[in-house]
Amino acid sequence: MKILCAWIIAVSVTLTASAQELGKTFQKTCGFCHQSGVAGAPKIGDKAAWEPRLKKGIPALVESVVSGKGAMPPKGLCATCKTEDYRALINYMAAQ
Repeated sequence: MKILCAWIIAVSVTLTASAQELGKTFQKTCGFCHQSGVAGAPKIGDKAAWEPRLKKGIPALVESVVSGKGAMPPKGLCATCKTEDYRALINYMAAQ
């Protein structure tokens, strides 16, 4: 039981740290446009704006980020992000 509790605590601390890092990455990159909705970017947490985009599927949204779309440059503003990072950032913005 003690091992299980220790594991749950370790996972929870890791997830919290990951969420904090994701928030920092968002602020340094996606946040420039997705915080205010500049140039038609869906705002973070605007479920109505994200819903039709999410229906296209995460792979399609990641491809839009990597290729660029509308006013969003290729790779957004996160040149060092990997596919998993873009997925996580998209989910972060849509779920807030």
